[in-house]
Amino acid sequence: MTVTHAPTTVAPRRSIWDRLPIVHQVRHSVGLQRGMLVAGLVITGVFVLAAIFAPLIAPYGQNELDFEHLLSPPSLQHLMGTDENGRDVFSRTLYALRVDLAIVVFVTYVPLPVGVLMGAIAGYHGGKIDAVISRVTDVMIAFPFIVLVIAVIAIVGPGVKGMLIGVPIAAWALYARLSRSEMLVLREQQFMLATTALGYSRNRSIFLHAVPNLMRSALIYSTIDMVVNLLLLASLAYLGLGAQPPNAELGSIINEGQSTLLSAWWVATLPGLVVVLFGVGAGLVGDGLSDGRRRAGAL
Repeated sequence: MTVTHAPTTVAPRRSIWDRLPIVHQVRHSVGLQRGMLVAGLVITGVFVLAAIFAPLIAPYGQNELDFEHLLSPPSLQHLMGTDENGRDVFSRTLYALRVDLAIVVFVTYVPLPVGVLMGAIAGYHGGKIDAVISRVTDVMIAFPFIVLVIAVIAIVGPGVKGMLIGVPIAAWALYARLSRSEMLVLREQQFMLATTALGYSRNRSIFLHAVPNLMRSALIYSTIDMVVNLLLLASLAYLGLGAQPPNAELGSIINEGQSTLLSAWWVATLPGLVVVLFGVGAGLVGDGLSDGRRRAGAL
């Protein structure tokens, strides 16, 4: 008597590239959602690459003077024109974008894991721990965000250092609020109940099983938070509280071009358009990812 075994099929292993959430989302999105996501990724990717390779792309130095072309309109020689000192606006915008995006990434993704962890601890434990963390979170959210940042800058002085310290101090609270709300639902899921039944410690349940799931929503929200932080940095630089000369920031370029707005509109308008387009791109990415998550939840 011979025994025959049914053939077994082994699922092909996905490459590291295919395992990336953003790639998975693009491949499984449809219609308008895919269009928004792809458009957002293209717009954001162009600005990120331009910022990274600014020294290679910029035709001039950010403070290189050209007294023969003062307030020159956009041309082939100066793609975005020049300012009142003859500095190339295109080159200054690239270097400013490089500085601003580096700061935005830092102030967005440094407080993110802190907020997610605090929210996970509060939602998982409940009781007094939840009450203490929630009250601290409420105070941080209730306090005007920009006022706190300006207060920190007033202490440490104008410049990048004040923003790097001030923004993360307040930004973690929103991630904590979001993660706590999701943790209240997540802790009742079967896989979380199984960790308790198997005798896993609370720390293991939180760090290895809860936090990775909470990070998904936090990362989606972070795309919108990047836009808010970029607008905040541009506003602070416009007020003279950002990076100090000779370093350029988008807000400071816009401020410098305000005095010549009627006669040389390109000095302030084109860098401002960069801020708007990056915000639109990051917003489209966030909307596309959140729509995909809602669609997956509905299924």
